[in-house]
This record gives sequence, structure tokens and C-alpha cells, in this order.
Amino acid sequence: MKVQLYAPPTPEFDASVIIMLAIAVFTVAMGGFWSGAAEKAKQSVTALHAGEERTDSGDLTLYSPLKVLLFVVLMCVMLVLMYFFYKYLVYVIIVIFCLASATGLYSCLEALLNAVGCSKLSVSCGEKSFSVRNLLLAAVCITLAVVWGVYRNEDRWIWILQDILGIAFCLNFMKTITLSNYKICVILLSLLLLYDVFFVFITPFLTPNGESIMVQVALGPGAGGEKGGGDVVVPADPTPSYEKLPVVMRIPRFSAWAENLCEMQFSILGYGDIIIPGLLVAYCHRFDVWIGSSNRIYYVSCTVAYTLGLVLTFVIMLLTKMGQPALLYLVPFTLLTSGLLAWKRKEFKQFWAGTTYQVLDSSREPLIPDGDAEYPSTVRKC
Repeated sequence: MKVQLYAPPTPEFDASVIIMLAIAVFTVAMGGFWSGAAEKAKQSVTALHAGEERTDSGDLTLYSPLKVLLFVVLMCVMLVLMYFFYKYLVYVIIVIFCLASATGLYSCLEALLNAVGCSKLSVSCGEKSFSVRNLLLAAVCITLAVVWGVYRNEDRWIWILQDILGIAFCLNFMKTITLSNYKICVILLSLLLLYDVFFVFITPFLTPNGESIMVQVALGPGAGGEKGGGDVVVPADPTPSYEKLPVVMRIPRFSAWAENLCEMQFSILGYGDIIIPGLLVAYCHRFDVWIGSSNRIYYVSCTVAYTLGLVLTFVIMLLTKMGQPALLYLVPFTLLTSGLLAWKRKEFKQFWAGTTYQVLDSSREPLIPDGDAEYPSTVRKC
């Protein structure tokens, strides 16, 4: 008796890649739009309350190259620690993700309700007042984060909730963390490009099993697959022998569903491939607000560049049949597009300096008014 196992041929292209592309572009576009809208609202508040110091903002601005370098170094150290102490630190990352994703989802839903004009319905209790709407939102967000934490290994359906929480996390990150100028954008994205390439392509020559540190950490020990849209085989057993980090968007491959009932295959994309270029898109939209661009030329151009860079990433992944560090293509596309656009519009100096340029410009104006005719123009500009 002869027994043979038959496996249908797996198609090179799967529709899950299109969905992954749509999720990534939507997240980047919405994160950049939200950041620009927040900057416009901030300017309106500043105009209404001129001279008052704003202290209620929770945004964090990166304006120092030294801080950017320290940030990247800390990322490298954390990744290496995760590689060597994965089974201990993975639970720390899971707890942090639950807290950060619940906070991000709360911020997104609150902004959405404010945009549609939903009232807060405040209730007073003694001297304190509480918003019923905000309490309900907080309860929903915390519940979803706890549900994900409890059922995080139920791969048949939990990927939906993980992607929702991941989108909220990325949106809130891009709105909260702001880059002050294009110089900081160039430094940060270039360093993270080197970081991504090194830990994907170089570290396989340094590890005992020939696996890159990035893939090993992103997918968990013992998991197969590649970073940047590759496939990872996930056993149907709901209790795997290892925990997986919640650092990727996951979309099941539709062709694998029809061919295999015992295991699932996912197309994946790391959060960093969304957040890092998204910070540049957010800066471009804020710059549009600063210069009063009605057509949002920088924001739209950078978003289109991100889309083309991600399409190129997926095309090369399909042609080479191996995962790609997406920042290798996204960083040049977005940086060159925004920089060349600023140069073409003769706004590169202002685009490079960002908010610093505006502060210096405005600080010169009150010193000598333009109407003072007894001083030559060259003195006023000195």
C-alpha cells in the first residue's frame, strides 16, 4: 500500500497583502491628519490666549539630535535584551501593550466623538464632576485590552482585536510624539533604517541558528516566517509553547484558509514600519498648517510616497520570496519626496528648521518694527 500526501500549490500573491496595504496607508494617513488637526487647534488656542503659557498638552516633541540618538540606542539595547531574555521580558511588553493600546483606543474614540459633537453628559458628585461618556469609553477600552490579554493566543480570531488595538496604538503614538523639524526627521529615520537593515540582514551572520534577531523577537522563539509581510505558520493548538510579541499587524492568508484546516498563515507588518514613516507624514501636515497650505501639499505628497514605498516593499517580497525590512524602501521614498518638494517650492530652509525657524523669525519682529524708517532694511534683518 502506498500513501501520498498532497499539498495544493500556494499562490505567490494573496489578497491579504492588499488588506495589509490598506490598513497601513489608512493608519499613516489618519495619524498624520490627526497630528496636523491638533496643531491647527493648538494655533487657534494660542491666538485666543496670546501670552498665556500652554501647560495642558501631553505631547512629547523630539527636537535634539542627541535625544534621537539616545532613543535609537535604547531601542537597540531593548531588542538585544529581548533576544536573550525573551521568556521573561515578553510579559512586560504584553502588559505595556495592553496599557498603551487601551490609552490609544480611548484617545481615538474620544476624538471621534468630539468630532461628531457627542455630548459628555457630566454628573456631579459632591465637589467633583464626572463625564459619563468618558467613563463608558474607558470601561470599553480597558475591557477590550483585557480580553486581548486573556485570549491573546486564540489565533483563529484574536488577530482582529490585536489589529484594532494596534491601529489605535499607532494613531495615538503619531499624534503624541512630534518631530520638531525636517533635520530631526532625517536623523531619526536614517538611524532607524540602519537599525532595521542591521538587525534583519546582518545579525543572521552573528546568531548561532542563522536567524535574524528582528525576526526571532518579532515572531517568538521557534516560529517561522519573515519580517515585512512574510508568512508565519501558527499551530491550531490554542496553547503554544511560546508567547508572541504584539508588535505586528496580522492578516490571515485567504489561500491558506482554503488549503489547510490545521494551521494558519499570516501576512504581517511591524508597527515600526507604520509609526516611523508616519512621524514624517505627521510633520509634513503640521508644516502645511504652519505655512497655511490649503491643499496640504506636503501631507498628501508624503502619504502617496509612503504608499508607493510599501507597494515596492511587497513587490520585492513577492519576487524574492523572502521578508524585507520595509524601512529600507519607505525611508528613502518619504524623505526624498518631502525634501525635493520643499526644495522645488523654495521652502527648504523653513522646512529644514521647522518650528525653530518660526520661533527665530517671530522673535526678530518686535525688536525693530517694519514701519521704523530711520533704520535701513539691512540693519533690521541683521
